[in-house]
Amino acid sequence: MSKLVRGLTLTDSIAIVVGTIIGTGVFLKTATMAQTMGNPTWVLIAWIVGGALSLTGALAYAELGSIMPDAGGEYVYLKEGYGEMWGFLYVWIGSPGSIAAYAVGAVTFMSGMVSLDFLGGKTVTAVLIITIFSLLNCLSVAFGGKLNSFMTGLKLVLIMSITFGIFFFAKDVSWSHFGESTPGAEGFIGWSAFGSAVLAALWAYDGWNNLSMMAGEIKDAKRNIPLSFGIGLLIILGIYGLTNVAYFYALPFSEILTSNSSLYPDALPVATKAALTFLGTSGVTILSSAFVFSALGAMNGSIMTGARVPYAMATDGLFFKQLGRVSARSNVPVASIMVQACISIMLALSGTFDQLTDYVVFSSWIFYAMVTGVVFTMRKRRPDLKREYKTFGYPVLPAVFIILGVLLLINTVYTSPRSSLIGLSFILAGVPVFYFFKKSSDR
Repeated sequence: MSKLVRGLTLTDSIAIVVGTIIGTGVFLKTATMAQTMGNPTWVLIAWIVGGALSLTGALAYAELGSIMPDAGGEYVYLKEGYGEMWGFLYVWIGSPGSIAAYAVGAVTFMSGMVSLDFLGGKTVTAVLIITIFSLLNCLSVAFGGKLNSFMTGLKLVLIMSITFGIFFFAKDVSWSHFGESTPGAEGFIGWSAFGSAVLAALWAYDGWNNLSMMAGEIKDAKRNIPLSFGIGLLIILGIYGLTNVAYFYALPFSEILTSNSSLYPDALPVATKAALTFLGTSGVTILSSAFVFSALGAMNGSIMTGARVPYAMATDGLFFKQLGRVSARSNVPVASIMVQACISIMLALSGTFDQLTDYVVFSSWIFYAMVTGVVFTMRKRRPDLKREYKTFGYPVLPAVFIILGVLLLINTVYTSPRSSLIGLSFILAGVPVFYFFKKSSDR
């Protein structure tokens, strides 16, 4: 019987971390955060807090990945820490929401440079790109890894070109922009608003967890998983910090406030506005193409990693058996990839970019906090396990991560009750399905 093969190198693994994080958020979310906080300083602080939270979570995941280097990521950790049902419920939010959001984001960028009517409109285009990239990931894990590494490399060149272009070639730039604000928002305007801004930043950082889903296909996983998490997140923190400083250096705060967002859906993205300060209007098409490529790269990484979660469930007898089968030709769980594509397509048809990202981040962070708690459980339950890596700052940093994650979720329920209710309802809908499959597997 065919099975997964360990074909991903350390470079491929770092590329998965970086590539699934850099997608759409860093090009779009600064505008939403500016509208929420009202001044540049607190927007930058929200970016820092979001990055620190993500890095802290990744350090905990790195320990779990080193002692449980199996395909499935959160599913494996939650099952071990809390039981099969919690591992099963994670699948209901998994990667399809992220894939859908990346597809919608790519189409948003694409529609800024060409008419999509010839493809049937935005919705049909989103469906097409999800389908195409899902089929590409059915070829082989090595091909998927190399494709992701290639796209990640080009994305890094893109984002750093924009950043350094602003610092060295932009016109009418000024550090005085950092002193601007909306009326009444010269200082800190409240924890609730700050929590909403951090939530927006967390979408831009989301994807750091995806590497754990591929653990069963990484060479020397016990060593390379911790290294990939650490190196990948540090790269992201540096890039995001420089990029957002560049935005505020290049643009008056009023320009950032009125960039593409739910309030200004037809406006140019903040990254495009900032880049135009040194490229001129002729660069809009080039930039839009680059942003489309970035979104597609992140979507590709999510497709590749996310399909391993239902695969792991199926091999445990908790999902359709067909999803636990690996193609003899490509050593890839083809059925799992295509079912994931169908779910992603349905989600892409159901909401806007901001609606999808809010739902994904809220639902995901419930499980991020729970998975981090598994570090404590495993230290107590299995102290005998050899740990190639131990969580930095244990037990303080993991505990802080869990506490802040819970506070963030409570604030989200308060500020965005509709999105929160949708996320919770979708997760809870998996409970009867779990017992159905559990009963079938026990027969």
